Amino acid sequence: MLHRLNMGPNTRSFVQNAILTSISLPDLTAMGGFLEPVALKERMVLQEAKRNIEHVYFIESGLTSLRIIAEGSIFETAVIGYRGAVGAAFLMGESLSTHQCVVLLPGRALRIRVADLRRIMSDRPDIQEQLSRYAQALSLHCAQAGLCGVWHDQSRRLASWLCLASDNVGAQVLPVTHDYLSSVLGLRRAGVTETLIRFEEQGLIRKMRGVLEINERERLEQKACCCYKLISGAYASAKPGGQNLRFDARSHG
Repeated sequence: MLHRLNMGPNTRSFVQNAILTSISLPDLTAMGGFLEPVALKERMVLQEAKRNIEHVYFIESGLTSLRIIAEGSIFETAVIGYRGAVGAAFLMGESLSTHQCVVLLPGRALRIRVADLRRIMSDRPDIQEQLSRYAQALSLHCAQAGLCGVWHDQSRRLASWLCLASDNVGAQVLPVTHDYLSSVLGLRRAGVTETLIRFEEQGLIRKMRGVLEINERERLEQKACCCYKLISGAYASAKPGGQNLRFDARSHG
């Protein structure tokens, strides 16, 4: 049986999710009695497509993959780590999930039932506003990922994915394989391998068995397509005090 989180005066120092740390302490305390710590295990399914969204998972560590599955193929539309939440789509009026969400890198999360979160938000609109801003940024992320797959070459797409994944885990070491990157980005494995070898020769990354380490982050960002800056900017604007910027999902470079 899962234990509810006991919120006290020093709660904020123990919460690792960026959305929750941006919420006022009284609002966070109100949510605390409904938050459940959950261990995220590799390949654990947090959300299934065409199923009711029953929980919101505030990721504290690890990395999850939001993807669409059609005719046996997988297309990843976003990665979600400690900066975000799985299940926030219900704020956009969706009762059924359009995506599957799977744990890519193990970690932990705080989970709350959607029904409980709705009741809390009805009394505390600031919580709804903050979550809605995040949900809008995530929506742009998903839309931009689809357009990126049409417009940009594999080198730029790979650089963008590595930067986004690194941002979401807050680390430069990513335990991902060539097969995984090939699968979720819809690229040939041989092409992924060739591109990563080139990145390594340029000193941008270091490849080890099942692990990629980013060595030159700024230079890798320069290799990434414009989608990386668009998506990062959307999440930055979703933070408290962030500007409500308009992003043109059709922009490309």
